Amino acid sequence: MSRWSWLTERRTWRAVAVVILVLAIVSSPWWAPRGMARLSFFDVRHVDVVGTRFVEPAQVVAMMELDTTMSVWGDHTPIAARIAAHPQIAEAHISRRLPATLVVQVREEPPVAFISTERGLRALDASGDTLPLDPLRVDASLPILARNDTVILQLLASLRQDVPALFDRISEVRREARNELLLVMPPLHVRARADLSSSRLSDILPVERDLARRQARVVELDLRYRDQVVARVQ
Repeated sequence: MSRWSWLTERRTWRAVAVVILVLAIVSSPWWAPRGMARLSFFDVRHVDVVGTRFVEPAQVVAMMELDTTMSVWGDHTPIAARIAAHPQIAEAHISRRLPATLVVQVREEPPVAFISTERGLRALDASGDTLPLDPLRVDASLPILARNDTVILQLLASLRQDVPALFDRISEVRREARNELLLVMPPLHVRARADLSSSRLSDILPVERDLARRQARVVELDLRYRDQVVARVQ
């Protein structure tokens, strides 16, 4: 074999080797997890649950239904679906932390109010669905409603997101008339129209500050009149 032929063949095999290497790297997301899933080194030994407040992390782990041979490289889509089926959980995402830990990121469905029933207080979300939250076990200070009222629930959900400081002050909300609400915010009451918004309720803040500066004892603020906050003081 001539030196030229030898160099040509060597270069050809080198090119083939490079192509094979590139193909192996490109296809590794498909074959590598399957191969590593067979190694006991990657069997799940730890679970970290992140984002829970109302659901116990141990309950989330129980819903995963793990077995001793499950690998962190496995398909975790069915596991996330089982977790998200819990009425308190809106979404669950599972990632891996090598070599043997699954990280479960949970987004809970937040309660916005309690409703009084024959069986005691029941937590509701913004849609009016009942959540499995035990008020005796979980420290959740929420407004109390006389009945399941989606207009009020959606208002409370908006307040919780936009002005949580005001939401935390509300102990009770009830309808005084078809289109009027009464919000109990100790030590005062706030009257408003049923279409009350977060920004409109926020109008009470500068009024409260002004009344406090004057050392006036306010007992009720009335928001039923457009662009006005009517204060009733003692």
